[in-house]
Amino acid sequence: MTDTKREVERKYESGDSGLPDLTGVPGVESIIDRGVAHLDATYYDTADERLAAASLTLRRRTGGSDAGWHLKFPVAPGVRDEIHAPLSDTLPESLARLVRSRVRDTELSPVVRLRSDRDLRHLLDAAGRLLAEISVDAVRAERLTGNGGTARWTEIEVELAHDGDPAFLDKVDKRLRKAGIRPSKAPSKLARALAETAPTGLSEEVAPVPAPAPAAAPKQKHRSRPVGKPVTAGDHVLAYVRAQRDALVELDPAVRQDVPDSVHRMRVATRRLRSTFRSFRSVLDRETTDPIGVDLKWLAAELGLDRDQEVLAERLLSALDELPDALVSGPVRERLTAWSETGHRGAHGKVTAVLDSRRYLTLLDTLDALLADPPLRKKAAGDPGKVLAKDVSKDLAKVSGLVTQALDLPPGHDRDVAVHEARKKTKRTRYAAEAAGPALKAPAKDLVKNMKALQGLLGDHQDSVMARRTLRELSAVAHAAGESAFTHGLLYGHEERRAEIAEAALPETWTSIRNSTDF
Repeated sequence: MTDTKREVERKYESGDSGLPDLTGVPGVESIIDRGVAHLDATYYDTADERLAAASLTLRRRTGGSDAGWHLKFPVAPGVRDEIHAPLSDTLPESLARLVRSRVRDTELSPVVRLRSDRDLRHLLDAAGRLLAEISVDAVRAERLTGNGGTARWTEIEVELAHDGDPAFLDKVDKRLRKAGIRPSKAPSKLARALAETAPTGLSEEVAPVPAPAPAAAPKQKHRSRPVGKPVTAGDHVLAYVRAQRDALVELDPAVRQDVPDSVHRMRVATRRLRSTFRSFRSVLDRETTDPIGVDLKWLAAELGLDRDQEVLAERLLSALDELPDALVSGPVRERLTAWSETGHRGAHGKVTAVLDSRRYLTLLDTLDALLADPPLRKKAAGDPGKVLAKDVSKDLAKVSGLVTQALDLPPGHDRDVAVHEARKKTKRTRYAAEAAGPALKAPAKDLVKNMKALQGLLGDHQDSVMARRTLRELSAVAHAAGESAFTHGLLYGHEERRAEIAEAALPETWTSIRNSTDF
């Protein structure tokens, strides 16, 4: 059992004179002394400190009002989401899953112990409502690995009350600064502890050790540059691949927690990776990337079980809302809602299982290996303005052929299939233009915009095809239950009309795009 709260706080170096009088802070009517709490927290990480490198903290803490396990994810400077699990001797599996995309098979073990004497006060308004907690923490840090260094410091922490106005922290900040107290240079106690207890000569931030390269990966003569400003064609492609790999890892906890839109965003990152491998085969050796592409296609399909049903449900329920009440016959909304909720529960459970699977975790390791030792081809060292533009142009030509083919077909199943294929290639071209954007500038930016517009048109057509298939299935269920299928038929006709509109708009849209494209 876990619960999550948004933590908004600021940390300060404790001044020589201690905590100043805060009764003059606007909005503060009274200050309640809550006494001193003795906190004992052990922080866990991998030996190479992967969680700390990602600004994540995982601890087991006793003392105070919220003893237990805490996992914190950064949201913005001074803002973190804290997930709490009850106190236990071992790490709860619910929290272990949320760091699995970073930890994988690596053991989590104690790295730092922090013991704090927390002198706590509550700042209240005139109605007695809590505005913020402010504490003076005397901290003793002990590194539990390596040479076991120690450190001591005192800091002031101001945490905003739940649903409080962040502007109140500015008022407290002004009063503290006036008293000569300055913000802490460390973003968290753990970050400061790691820095101040690090063995001499070693950095407190250790980069994750990359997974070993696949055994079948061919040796390459053309190596990539260190991470930095991209220069060559290979640099640009790898920068885009790295960004999508990072997105997969970072979105993993959100998908597990069923955060809205997280599945969609993770699926898009997966598709971007696969499209990049296919579009830039002149840069990355396909002997290495093709097998990865197979796994990426599998992952996108698994993620799509949830997303596709979510999109269809929103589309059909929206269309139902537009119908007059007189045209809604039978429990159509109830059936649509039940279909959506049942499908979501089942799909989400399966997605979570996929994220725990060996195939998925191996895929993440393989992406790490590719970035650590990229299979670059000769053209990877070339001018990105030439190499990437040529590859993007090839993708655009394929889109042109597929759109032309679709327009030559009569309305019906074959045209639906052709439009769907054109949509998939349009996405691929859009992602290729995104990857090439930093090198090709305005032409790539314009192409992304055009492909996004075309993708929207073709996507609306494909959504109509899928919606009609769903409506046929739901109407059959309603008919078997003795219910009227009249409204299902109306919705079906509505979807047919939407497809016709998309098909009618396609020739003009494509002509406009073709005439405005510089590739």
